[in-house]
Amino acid sequence: MILDSKIPEGPVAEKWDNHKFNVKLVNPANKRKYDIIVVGTGLAGASAAATFGELGYNVKAFCFQDSPRRAHSIAAQGGINAAKNYQNDGDSVFRLFYDTVKGGDYRSREANVYRLAQVSVNIIDQCVAQGVPFARDYGGLLANRSFGGAQVSRTFYARGQTGQQLLLGAYSALNRQIAYGKVKMFPRTEMLDLVLIDGQARGIVVRNLITGKIESHSAHAVVLATGGYGNVFFLSTNAMGSNATAAWRAHKKGALFANPCFTQIHPTCIPVSGSYQSKLTLMSESLRNDGRVWVPKTIETAERLRKGEIKVSDIAEADRDYYLERKYPAFGNLVPRDVASRNAKLVCDEGRGVGSSGLAVYLDFADAIKRDGQPAIAAKYGNLFEMYAKITDENPYERPMRIYPAVHYTMGGLWVDYNLMTNVPGLYAAGECNFSDHGANRLGASALMQGLADGYFVLPYTIGDYLAKMPYDKVPTDHPAFIEAEQAVIAKNNQLLSINGTRTVDEFHKELGLVMWEHCGMARNAEGLTFAKQEIRRIRDEFWRDVKVTGVGEELNQTLERANRVADFLELGELMVDDALNRSESCGGHFREESQTPENEALRDDENYAYVAAWEFTGVGNEPVLHKEELTFENVKLTQRSYK
Repeated sequence: MILDSKIPEGPVAEKWDNHKFNVKLVNPANKRKYDIIVVGTGLAGASAAATFGELGYNVKAFCFQDSPRRAHSIAAQGGINAAKNYQNDGDSVFRLFYDTVKGGDYRSREANVYRLAQVSVNIIDQCVAQGVPFARDYGGLLANRSFGGAQVSRTFYARGQTGQQLLLGAYSALNRQIAYGKVKMFPRTEMLDLVLIDGQARGIVVRNLITGKIESHSAHAVVLATGGYGNVFFLSTNAMGSNATAAWRAHKKGALFANPCFTQIHPTCIPVSGSYQSKLTLMSESLRNDGRVWVPKTIETAERLRKGEIKVSDIAEADRDYYLERKYPAFGNLVPRDVASRNAKLVCDEGRGVGSSGLAVYLDFADAIKRDGQPAIAAKYGNLFEMYAKITDENPYERPMRIYPAVHYTMGGLWVDYNLMTNVPGLYAAGECNFSDHGANRLGASALMQGLADGYFVLPYTIGDYLAKMPYDKVPTDHPAFIEAEQAVIAKNNQLLSINGTRTVDEFHKELGLVMWEHCGMARNAEGLTFAKQEIRRIRDEFWRDVKVTGVGEELNQTLERANRVADFLELGELMVDDALNRSESCGGHFREESQTPENEALRDDENYAYVAAWEFTGVGNEPVLHKEELTFENVKLTQRSYK
């Protein structure tokens, strides 16, 4: 299989403009003849569905939540990047492009990243016009703050609720089209299979989560905007319902899965407090603007702190190690997420961690409060401080927050070309669901940027190029391909229901998550990954022998929902391990212990691994086939990343 990325010719700054002119168009009268399915209603899905409807297409939008506004984009906190240069501090489209390629450790496509930086400026204007209440400075202009991996302030924000406010903007645009009848919304409906006819994506099979009914929906094109797969680790910052089923079922129908081992560990999360937890809570990266990260300088002091012999206020300034400021003076606490996470793990592994478990570091706001006053800090981060206090019963204005890295975002996803179409004609992937823009590490505040860029400004152009070559004919859902897909879905559900084992779905999920975290988490090595592959296969075999799924399929059955999702995680987890084993280098969030500098930084191998690893499914338990898309760098020089 030859991977054609369809990157346009010409200088990187002109590719997108030239491409928009060269794509085929569908005239307004003909747009109403085409049907588009959009799965997912987060920022990417809601913005895409709203824009398609505005253009005149007939859209069916699906989400498993009870309302499209419940999509997990609502949980994003800190902000959204855009190269507006409102601060007049040297930002530009090219600098955002450069920071993103460098932040991703040179494992992303230059053309896609440059386009992302280009359209970022339009996103802010669109959202302001929708009424998104971004923070403003004293003169009334939109305010900006800094995020990791950049030395400029380009992050627009609405306190710690940026994702919520942006999603409400997209949701209002979506509701407008629902009211006009151009978008038909299907909440509490989960995609369980992709339907191909003559090699083209022509529809999906879904389960109504209230009634259990299996139904088919036909369209001329299918857009997946279903988020990432971080919940393969069980404990993550994702909502419990976040899953990989739609993307994974598409993968099993032929869509390549790219760079699955590129998972991001977020450095500022509330630490694990017990085995009863089902998810972890994120503390926005924006807190690192004013909070200083530190641990005690000595193991002895840390041990006394953990035993309760001393309080944090007893530790003198001279006995504190502000390790990020010490090691990375140019960026300090605003190093990229992978760097901050690895260093937190390093100091905790040394025995200098804090909290009862020793798996935490401090994020301290004492200096900022002394400098700016508590009201100023509350104005910036008040809701985040309130959330932390409610969860931990500690006042972060009076004592430092305790934070530790946790699984957050996945840079891997379905392989897409420049048009955001997978290798399956008519199947598109947008937002976190695809692999395209972040390389091996996502910079903070870039997820919201990518989701809205894909939905508002990229897909509306590129999907028309595909549809313009399609006949208007609609495929009926009684076509044999739909019937076959429905029967396969029903058979799988019945198989899960018939096992009647002794262990719950969550038991298997937790077991898988622990294996993934220990051996394919912040650090990986060949021995651990090889062991993990064997363990995942063992867990998967036991799952299909001994899982207990209660109830029946033809009713509300959340246990069956979770069983389907965990069954997919048990297959995806093995592919993640295969990808991590194959990539014998360290880059971004993928840290192979065998490949590091003397200073414990990620050591890339550009000669052998400067490619996108796109995997082809060959059957459960069979070895997947690797396809490579070689990466070329014409505008950014390949260098060892340094934030010192």
